Amino acid sequence: MKIAAIQMISTPVVAENIATAKRLMQEAADAGAKVLLLPEYWPLMGLHETDKVGVAEEFGHGSMQSFMAETARSLGVWLIGGTIPLKAAEPGKVLNTTLVFNPQGEQVARYDKIHLFGFSKGEESYEEARTIVAGEQVSSFDAGFGQIALSICYDLRFPELFRALGTCSLIVVPAAFTYTTGQAHWEILLRARAIENQCYVLACGQGGKHVNGRRTWGHSMLIDPWGKVLAVQEEGEGIVSGDIDEALIASIRESLPALRHRKL
Repeated sequence: MKIAAIQMISTPVVAENIATAKRLMQEAADAGAKVLLLPEYWPLMGLHETDKVGVAEEFGHGSMQSFMAETARSLGVWLIGGTIPLKAAEPGKVLNTTLVFNPQGEQVARYDKIHLFGFSKGEESYEEARTIVAGEQVSSFDAGFGQIALSICYDLRFPELFRALGTCSLIVVPAAFTYTTGQAHWEILLRARAIENQCYVLACGQGGKHVNGRRTWGHSMLIDPWGKVLAVQEEGEGIVSGDIDEALIASIRESLPALRHRKL
């Protein structure tokens, strides 16, 4: 099964980002990918952190969701829709949500980001809790070739989340990692999650200098269950792709049965 991550440098204009995502997903599908992953915040990297509140959609309705459903159906792929802002019960806030669509264009899984990013160093400061309501439940889905576990960006720092997801063939990590934290921790955390869960990891980042002045780390990558980086897109928009080898997963788990050796 060929899978692909779509790296973007999203702008404050939703229509521009939809056009970019459409073009890159078509390219990935034409190259044979059957599972496509978009990055966190793919429809909008606003000028202000509150901009996402203004474009938030009701669950099951809206142009962003319709675009993802139609793209999955027309390309005949599984589409893991990075994240989009969905309306939350709390005024002035959204849910940062991954929606999954099957090749028939049906929405089949949902994950609301549990861990909300906070970082402050010098003039660089982020606090997602100001505009986002945290999710409460982990989520995975069966894509036919194996179980796919959902996570988002900052979740990567919390290995207990991935243990709670159980055994899977693939972990996906749509993200908008900052340049500062990405340079220090991105690859090593991704490889650790692949090694300790003995599965593939497909990480999909925002990757460059945005209109709002923010610089994201990019480095979307595919990692195998032994921790080997199979493909990477450093900065700029682009596609990272490769194959899921179920026989390799089984072989690694048989020769090093760490998942069966767990005690806690």
